[in-house]
Amino acid sequence: MKSLISSRTFRLFYLLFFVSAISFAQDTIPSPIVPDTVVIDTTVIDTIVIRKTQEKIKHIPRGVNLMNPIISFKRTKPLKDKYDRFRVPSFWTKENTLGINLSEVAFVNWNAGGDNAISGLGFLKFVRNYKFRYFKWDNNIELRYGLNAQDGRKIRKTEDEIRLSSNVGYRRDTISNWYYSVQLNFNTQFSNGYKYPDRETPISRFMAPGYLFFGAGTSYISENQKFNLYLSPLTQKSTFVLDQELADKGAFGVDKAVLDANGNVVTPGENHRMELGILVTHKWEFNVAQNIDVNSRLNLYTDYLKSFGNVDVDWELNIKMRVNKYILTTLGTHLIYDDDILFDEVENDAGVITDPGIPKIQFKQVLGVGVAVDF
Repeated sequence: MKSLISSRTFRLFYLLFFVSAISFAQDTIPSPIVPDTVVIDTTVIDTIVIRKTQEKIKHIPRGVNLMNPIISFKRTKPLKDKYDRFRVPSFWTKENTLGINLSEVAFVNWNAGGDNAISGLGFLKFVRNYKFRYFKWDNNIELRYGLNAQDGRKIRKTEDEIRLSSNVGYRRDTISNWYYSVQLNFNTQFSNGYKYPDRETPISRFMAPGYLFFGAGTSYISENQKFNLYLSPLTQKSTFVLDQELADKGAFGVDKAVLDANGNVVTPGENHRMELGILVTHKWEFNVAQNIDVNSRLNLYTDYLKSFGNVDVDWELNIKMRVNKYILTTLGTHLIYDDDILFDEVENDAGVITDPGIPKIQFKQVLGVGVAVDF
C-alpha cells in the first residue's frame, strides 16, 4: 500500500514539473546579448517573392524547337570570301596594283574604211606607308608603258612613265594634321621617244630628261590619307639630259653646246641643270559614287633665280570606274607646261638653229578598259 502511494506521488510530481517547465519556456524569453560596441543594421528587408512556377514564353521564334534542341548546319551557307587569319597589327600600310588596258578595232569589208588597230597599256603601282604617332613616311612607285599597233605602220609608243616619290614627316602632337616634311620626287621614262613618223631622231630617252625634286617644307595630311598638300619654300630641281646629242641641242633647258663657224662642237652641252625655287604638291583621292573614284595629282614649281613667277605645271587627273573585283575602266587626262620644253624649232640648211621655238601646253587623254589586280 505504501509503495503504491509513493508511486502515485512520484507520477504527480513529475507531471507538475513538466507543466511548470513548459509554462516557463513560453513566458520566459532570454534577453539578447548586447556587445560593448553596438552596430545597428539599417538594412530593411521589404518583401521576398518566391514563385512556384515559371511564366510561359509568349513569343517563340518559328525556328526554335525547345523540345528538341538539336543544332543543324544543313542550311548554313559557306563563306564566300576566304577567312582571314589573325595577324599582328602593323604600322605599315601597303597597296600593290598590276593591270593592263586593251583596246582593239577590226574591219572586214567595211565600206566607210578604216585600219585595224590594237593598243595596250600596262601599269604597276606600289605604295608603302608608315605611320606611328608623330612620325610618318610615305613611298610611292608608279610604272606605265603603252604601245599601239596599226595596219600599214610600225608600232608606236603611247605611254611611258617612271615616277617615284617619298615623303618623311614629323608632327608635334597626335591631334594636328600638319607635318614638318622632307620630300623627294623623281620621274623619267623607259625608252626613246620620237616625233612620228620620224624614227631616226629621238626627241627623248631614258634619263633625257630625268627630273629630281628635293626640298623641305610642311605638309597637311588628312587622317584617312586621301588629302595631301605639300608646301616647300626651298626645293632644288635637277634636270638630267644624259644623251649628249640632246644635251648639245640644249634640250629641256640645259646649256647647249658651243659650235664653231663650221658647226663643229667646241664645248659640249651640259648634262645637268640645277634650279632652286618653290614647290607645291597636291594629291587628292575622293569617291564620287559607288565604285567610282577620282584621283588628282598637281605639281607647281617656280624658280627663284632665272624665271621667278613662271610656273611649271604638271597636273594628272584619273577617274577609275570599277566594274567588279578585276575589271577596271579608267579615264585619265595629263596636262604639262614647262617653259624649258620648246616646240617648232627652226633650222637653216647648214643645220644651225635659227629659232629655238616656243613653249606650249602639252595635253594627253587616255580611256582604257582592262584588268587590274590588287595583291
